[in-house]
Amino acid sequence: MKDKYFIDTNIIVYSFDTSNPPKREIALNIISEALTQSKGIISYQVIQEFMNAALRKFKIPLTSNDCQKYLTVVLEPICEVYSSIDLFHQALEISERWQFSFYDSLIISAALKAECSIVYSEDLQHQQKIYNLQIINPFES
Repeated sequence: MKDKYFIDTNIIVYSFDTSNPPKREIALNIISEALTQSKGIISYQVIQEFMNAALRKFKIPLTSNDCQKYLTVVLEPICEVYSSIDLFHQALEISERWQFSFYDSLIISAALKAECSIVYSEDLQHQQKIYNLQIINPFES
């Protein structure tokens, strides 16, 4: 592990949530640090999930053009893990062993593949360890 951290989709979604300023600020700080210090990463799955939420689920959906810009400026530079058969095999093993959903297991597998030491996520159990990976909910006090 090289002090890198993985950013789950929910963190990126919160960076657009003007109805929750404290969570938005924390999310923006995590993303900003990822871009400036090259330690935060995401996977192809995070991009897919974010784009779906931004285009269809946001209170005021982003336009396709806005998504293109965000993809180019923010998401592409921090995306390091892409789909692979090995990733799917590892996700299945993690799902079986820790009883996570398959999609959560893909997030964890991607973080492990990228040699991250932390996953920032609100959706997973705060402070749980999976191998050498620590799950952190950045919104916990």
